[in-house]
Amino acid sequence: MDLSELKGIINLMQKSDLTELEIELQDLKLRLARPGAGQAVYEPIIKHAPQQQPVPTSTDDSKAKASSHDDGTETFNSPMVGTFYRKPSPDDPPFVEIGKKVKTGDVLCIVEAMKVMNEIQSEFNGEIVEILVEDGESVEYSQPLFKFRRA
Repeated sequence: MDLSELKGIINLMQKSDLTELEIELQDLKLRLARPGAGQAVYEPIIKHAPQQQPVPTSTDDSKAKASSHDDGTETFNSPMVGTFYRKPSPDDPPFVEIGKKVKTGDVLCIVEAMKVMNEIQSEFNGEIVEILVEDGESVEYSQPLFKFRRA
C-alpha cells in the first residue's frame, strides 16, 4: 500500500460516517478510528436544586427562647437542632450585628434542620449584645445563640 492509497482510505473515512476502519493485508495491518469511537456518548445532566425558602418558626417552649443573666442581659436560645446561619445567603449581609436594635418578629438567623431553612424570629424588643455561635456551626436544642438586652 502506498501513500496515495492510504490518503484515499483516510478521505473515504472522513466523508463517511464510519467511526472505525480496520484493514489487514499480507504485510500490513491498518486501524483507523475517530476520536471517541467505541465509547458511549453521554450528555451531562445538570440538575438545579430548588431554592429553599426559609420557614418562619415559632415555639411556645420558653426554655428554647430566652434565659436571663445577672448582668441584665438575656440569651436567645435555639428552638431546634440544626445548622446556624447568620445570613440568608452567602452574598447577603447578616440578619443582625452586635449593637443592632431588634423588634419582635425581626429575623435573627436561620437554623437549617433536615434541609429546611427555618427563620428564627425575635420574640422581644431589644439590642443584640453578643453573637454566641459562628456561621455554619451546628447548634443543639436550647443552645444560646445571642445575648441581648431587652428594650
